[in-house]
Amino acid sequence: MTKITPFLWFDNQAMDAANFYLSVFPNSRITEISHYPEGSPGNAGQVMTVGVELDGNTFTLFNGGPLYKFSYATSFYIHCSTQEQIDYFWEKLSENGQKIECGWLMDKFGVPWQIVPDIFGKFVSDPDKKKSAAVVQAMLKMTKFIIADLEKAYNEA
Repeated sequence: MTKITPFLWFDNQAMDAANFYLSVFPNSRITEISHYPEGSPGNAGQVMTVGVELDGNTFTLFNGGPLYKFSYATSFYIHCSTQEQIDYFWEKLSENGQKIECGWLMDKFGVPWQIVPDIFGKFVSDPDKKKSAAVVQAMLKMTKFIIADLEKAYNEA
């Protein structure tokens, strides 16, 4: 089986980002740390990569310098089954970051995240087009997802 690991390019904050994400996601750990060797593009001894496992998902965080930045073209989607989960991840990941709209935020390192209730997918794929449209319209008015508001829009349509 092929394994795919997201590889995130940071300027020089890979270790800080790893520690931050470990504080946010339960059941997480650092799996590996590598350092730049002598004669490499980075400063010898500086952290080059940090392997992390965030609640069972593997990532590699890389200190590559300021050449590249994150964008909304790639984001990480967190499936939430309760409002409490949405609230938790929304507050933790948006701290010193940017709250956008429709469940999107950018964390303090510039990494985009989507904090989305599982029920949203069920509602918008409902064969009743009136119901799915009502849920989309409710979502478009939100910054953070509010499950009760989605349910109300769905039930009233």
